[in-house]
Amino acid sequence: MSILNNGDLMRKRRLVFLGLAIGFAVSTSSLHAHPMDEQNAAFVQAVDGVAIFPFMYLGAKHMVTGYDHLLFLVGVIFFLYKIKDVVLYVSLFTLGHSATLLFGVLTNIGANAYIVDAIIGLSVVYKAFDNLGGFERVFQVRPNPKTAVLVFGLFHGFGLATKVQEFTLSQTGLITNMLSFNLGVEVGQFLALAMVLIGFTYWRKRDSFGQYAFATNVALMTAGFVLAGNQMLGYVFYS
Repeated sequence: MSILNNGDLMRKRRLVFLGLAIGFAVSTSSLHAHPMDEQNAAFVQAVDGVAIFPFMYLGAKHMVTGYDHLLFLVGVIFFLYKIKDVVLYVSLFTLGHSATLLFGVLTNIGANAYIVDAIIGLSVVYKAFDNLGGFERVFQVRPNPKTAVLVFGLFHGFGLATKVQEFTLSQTGLITNMLSFNLGVEVGQFLALAMVLIGFTYWRKRDSFGQYAFATNVALMTAGFVLAGNQMLGYVFYS
């Protein structure tokens, strides 16, 4: 068993503090998940009929600004080096996300948005903890990563559905509009992930990736805890 010297310990502590600071800053930069500005909200409620491209645009915009989704997906692909693995895991997330988004809106089956968003925050914690090898080190187990991504995808889609359900939507063209919205979400997800993958491809070729991978996942985990905690506070005080 290796023994860390004082220099190694100090470096690891600095990385932990760096990760905590970054995670806290990211998670508190916007405290409300799935933001929709007043103009877009007014448009959604005013539509009476099919509006494919406007709903696609809103879906794409929603995903690009949906930082909780993006943080989770960053954690998912963080150590995936093969494109086929990225496609597999993102497809599992998309399957779960799409199913509950459409199901929740079209059936009007809802849940407390604070609870769902707290679980979404914890999904970021889960993935970062998994990336750090926490399950093996602490619990001597390894959850099935594919199943976890699919299950959390269900919660992420349901979280978005709870936001859409806050608005009064016309039943005329609702199915087409929601399919368009979901397609836009996936387009936005693709564009956001493409940028992340380009950044990762560049970063992985540099020594700093190995040096700061630990701190980055600490930051992700911290952000997830703060997001979940904020939602639980919202549930206690505003629900």
